[in-house]
Amino acid sequence: MPKMKTKSSAKKRFSMTASGKVKSGPAGKRHGMIKRTTKFIRDARGTMILCESDAKIVKKYMPYDR
Repeated sequence: MPKMKTKSSAKKRFSMTASGKVKSGPAGKRHGMIKRTTKFIRDARGTMILCESDAKIVKKYMPYDR
């Protein structure tokens, strides 16, 4: 069996925690910050843990990062 490939876009955007959860940065912080509220920017700091349904999709993209 050949090796499975990791999606390059996924490995740049997501990382795994030690317990196997998927960690990511919050959406909506790349550009257009002038139209965002201060509360939105403040709440979107740091990283977040993806919900299980989204994490299942990301784990298919990164087969060896478990």
